[in-house]
Amino acid sequence: MPKFVICFAQAHLNFRLAELRSLAIIENVTLDFDQKDLLEQSPFLVVGIDTVENAKKLLNRAILIKEIIQLWAADDTLEGILLKAKNLPAEYFAPYRTSSFKFDISVFGSTLAIPDQVEQINRFKFLPLEGKIDLKKPEIVFTVYQDFYANANPKDIPDKPVRLFFGPFLATSNRGLIQTYDLKKRDYLGTTSMDAELSLIMSNIALARPGSFVLDPFVGTGSFLLTSSHFGAFTLGADIDGRQIRGKGNNKNIESNAVQYDLTNRILGTVVCDIAHHPWRETEFWDAIVCDPPYGVRAGAKKIAVNPKSLPKTSVLNPDGTYKLPQTIPYELDDVLTDLLSFAAKYLTPGGRLVYWLPTVTETYDPKDVPRHKRMRMIDNCEQDFGKWARRLIVMEKLQQHEPDLDLDALLVEIEKGIQGVNALDEQDMRVGDDGLVTLIDNPAHAKFRNHYFNIGEGETQ
Repeated sequence: MPKFVICFAQAHLNFRLAELRSLAIIENVTLDFDQKDLLEQSPFLVVGIDTVENAKKLLNRAILIKEIIQLWAADDTLEGILLKAKNLPAEYFAPYRTSSFKFDISVFGSTLAIPDQVEQINRFKFLPLEGKIDLKKPEIVFTVYQDFYANANPKDIPDKPVRLFFGPFLATSNRGLIQTYDLKKRDYLGTTSMDAELSLIMSNIALARPGSFVLDPFVGTGSFLLTSSHFGAFTLGADIDGRQIRGKGNNKNIESNAVQYDLTNRILGTVVCDIAHHPWRETEFWDAIVCDPPYGVRAGAKKIAVNPKSLPKTSVLNPDGTYKLPQTIPYELDDVLTDLLSFAAKYLTPGGRLVYWLPTVTETYDPKDVPRHKRMRMIDNCEQDFGKWARRLIVMEKLQQHEPDLDLDALLVEIEKGIQGVNALDEQDMRVGDDGLVTLIDNPAHAKFRNHYFNIGEGETQ
């Protein structure tokens, strides 16, 4: 299988493999790589892909991938690269023999002066290339990646690169979408609006694509509706707080955002309801659920219920004849997540994904805190670290109808920073409810996250 080098953006490092695997599913591309080869301090990953065309497909909508080259030679010295390039079969260069070209020396973790780059490029003059050098619009670019960070202490960067890659440049991704959906340019937003880069990444991980139906049950100002619909999905949002949906007046609302981005044909609308009391027909309909449940800090969750401190009057009408809104009570995060998981297990299509944020306190986090369900397989657990607290992007996939319920061992597989490991847990510690919910710990840390957050007294949250 041909080898390629993916160059990632050095942003949201724990999310890179989750997005890459999701892009491969969306584009129907088979990947062959060892996830341990992607080092946190380096942007490069060598991947096997069957064709150049399929390699380019991965960049159609990638956010965390910057670019990709075909790998012709890899070594830990430039001399080794030159030797391997000299011994490459002639057919490697045949398609480019008469093409205009240029060389690009791309250095990560250090700098290389222009004269030194020119000197290195001139050392490739033995290559059988007959075309003209064109620095502005070449037909082919030959790239040399030089990585100073791989296996190195960032405080002690070596004088020479520790690994190099050489090959023809294939394509760049469309990270410009981050600017397109930048919050600063958005017609309507609020204090809990998710930033554009993470919204786009989450929509990719949720496998949002043409023809799919995506629900955000805590829609707020609709960030996930925009990015999922951008990728072709039909989206619909729900929220118990109708004020967020209706907006601030002056026609600034979710609908105006849909108009701004020309997505009115895909954003189907919004509904005022909570995840436990909703109008959806009981059928497996949604292909993905993408959301950021309220943590109780910037915005607290509520659900429809009778407030015992203020019992409702018998009349359902206001004095002016309009219907009264139902009463609501506080909705603890632990209960929110329990209902969310039960909803996903019932209403997602087989193979559908639940993608949501889980806040955690770094010091007390335990993988057993993550809510589980016997019909939902854990796919990824990606941490965004804020120091004393973090939020984790939890990615779960509903089992196919023919698949049996997850057994104990499968339920205990947690994915931490892209590396799978099984956490020891006695079977007696696990309880499975009638609805399929699995309890691994009686008092998960996120149950009282609001109190924990204000006790640590720092960070940024919803």
